[in-house]
Amino acid sequence: MPHLTHTTLPNGLTVLLREAHSAPVISWWLAYRVGSRNEPTGLTGISHWVEHMMFKGTERFPAGALDREIDRAGGQWNAFTSMDATKYFETLPADKIDIAMQAEADRMTQALFDADETESERTVIISERQGAENQPTFWLQEEVRGAAFRVHGYHHEIIGDETDLRSMTRADLYAHYRRHYQPANAAVIAVGAFDTAEMLAKIEELYGAIESGAAPDLFSRAEPEPAGERRVTVERPGKTAFFELCHRIPAADHEDWFKLRLLDAILSGSSGASDNKTSRLYQALVKTEIAAGVGAWLTPTVDPYLYSIIVTLREGRQPEEAEAALLEEIARLQSEGVSEAELNKARKQTRAAFAYSTESVTEQAYGLAQSFILGDVTWFDRYADRLMAVSADDVLEVAERYLVPRSRVVGILHPTDPEQEAAGT
Repeated sequence: MPHLTHTTLPNGLTVLLREAHSAPVISWWLAYRVGSRNEPTGLTGISHWVEHMMFKGTERFPAGALDREIDRAGGQWNAFTSMDATKYFETLPADKIDIAMQAEADRMTQALFDADETESERTVIISERQGAENQPTFWLQEEVRGAAFRVHGYHHEIIGDETDLRSMTRADLYAHYRRHYQPANAAVIAVGAFDTAEMLAKIEELYGAIESGAAPDLFSRAEPEPAGERRVTVERPGKTAFFELCHRIPAADHEDWFKLRLLDAILSGSSGASDNKTSRLYQALVKTEIAAGVGAWLTPTVDPYLYSIIVTLREGRQPEEAEAALLEEIARLQSEGVSEAELNKARKQTRAAFAYSTESVTEQAYGLAQSFILGDVTWFDRYADRLMAVSADDVLEVAERYLVPRSRVVGILHPTDPEQEAAGT
């Protein structure tokens, strides 16, 4: 792995640079420590909405100008909001990277938040949420998260609640922007074909003069420990039933997170692997024709979150069958443990999938941006080594510690007949 240069400017801006001359391109990222976890009731979805507004222009770069300029340069750019962060990026030919550097420095302080554009975007975002609602699993996962987190900001969807999207004002959005979009709450990341000393000098010139106070006190409320299993049931028009089983797990900075990552690989197969048909859950649910599909998600987060398994049931099969099969498989792992051969296969597959997913400079820069958000700039750099250090005993230990009823949230989606609903029967 090429050397990582890590420094902090006097105004608090974190700088992460990785010089890599494998291709004549540079990926430039600006990551802000603000996401949906930092939104109180009444302002849910505000981070995502602010992200949208950042593409509506500044005086220097009016709306649409950067689209044209980056397209002419043969580059790409985008942004996304997560539970823990908002990230912007541009990947460009190395000799055109100044476009990105200047644009993000300008957008940090000079976004316009035009009133008409704000109202127009309200309609776009509400439509985006309503589009997501067409997927029955959106409703299931929203209810499950709401049951799992009653205090912490992870309880609401990143896009926000529709009632808040209708009531938020331009003043709310602008205040959120001014509070969080400042150097002391951000990091700039560059990976690619540049000279490190020259790049650092450019960053100091463009970003060093931006004023910044202390890093903002981010809104966040700790979730109390659950007192027992929680269950939710959702009814939505459709033909397919779904079952979701979640367990509360630690944040990404906890020593158990990578043990859980290997536990997930053994249960559901390595994320990114081409064939997971030998995984335990596939064998227990799909091979037995209880389910048409099964998937699991383990997301690295700033605060404790969820390990989630979602089962798509075959027609005629019941959620109770999926639950019984899942719990039986978990109990079998807890009683028998895992073999060295099974663990070695999971380690190798997971490590290979990770390596494949970090080949491009854009993906490498994303990894550094996410590491900054997680509070450890080496988090992704040490990913593979930490996976290889996990033992079979470690996997058994976390299975026994976290896959327990007390930390469990169960969600069931029953399909209903839309014609009967329309008729009121």
